[in-house]
Amino acid sequence: MNKYFSLVLFAHSIFALPFAIIGFFLAVNTTDYPFAWMKLLLMLACMVFARNAAMAFNRYLDRDIDAANPRTAMRDIPAGRVSPRQALTFTIVNCVLFIGATALINTVCLYLSPVALAVVLGYSYTKRFTPLCHLVLGLGLGLAPLGAYLVVTGTFHLVPVFYSLAVLFWVGGFDIIYALQDEEFDREQRLNSIPAWLGKRKALRLSEFFHVLSVVFVVLPLFYVPLRWFYIAGVVFYMLLLIYQHRIVSPTDLSRVNRAFMTTNGVASVVFAIFFLCDVIFLW
Repeated sequence: MNKYFSLVLFAHSIFALPFAIIGFFLAVNTTDYPFAWMKLLLMLACMVFARNAAMAFNRYLDRDIDAANPRTAMRDIPAGRVSPRQALTFTIVNCVLFIGATALINTVCLYLSPVALAVVLGYSYTKRFTPLCHLVLGLGLGLAPLGAYLVVTGTFHLVPVFYSLAVLFWVGGFDIIYALQDEEFDREQRLNSIPAWLGKRKALRLSEFFHVLSVVFVVLPLFYVPLRWFYIAGVVFYMLLLIYQHRIVSPTDLSRVNRAFMTTNGVASVVFAIFFLCDVIFLW
């Protein structure tokens, strides 16, 4: 099990999970659907299974690329800790568990489960043919708040779509920052990424633009649901952390990319979700 925990990097779940919780409690507090522990647990299970499948499949599909890249050569499959067959089996098992969990939720989630899997698994192919792969990754994680809303209601609504778009551009922006480390390698291997396409400086400008869009989409719910001071404070904190990560990374200094990628964004999503929940608990 330790091998599989290393393979799927559970710590990366911190990016989308807080937004899934936002989508879930948004539905509970703005509709007539009551809170249900079973739905919450099934939603969390879907998050885990989808994340497991996506990361394991990415490691399986990119095993030769990872082996050739000095930065990723010690990942589990190139290093021999997990075999390609084990990674693929783990992917399939988690896909089946994901679909099974959606079947226990409602028919809408069940019918849309293949679409969700197609997005989160399909991302692994995109670096082979488009530099917009970062946005596809963002789309995969951006399904979390909308999917969580569907768990509760079985219906679509505009506000969770705002959160999905916020996640899409947030993840797309910080994944560009992370990809700066592999700009030269991607060019050599004819892999597609925004840094390999535009260069470091222009890639960072595009990342900044994506993060501006992300802030816009977390502000828009203020005009549709009764969110107040806690939420506004969360938006400000979220915006400041996005600014901070662009302050500590430059085209000539990538030494703090991991801090910008993991620590800053993990804190941003968790704290933002906490402020949202405080607004729901104390002001609604």
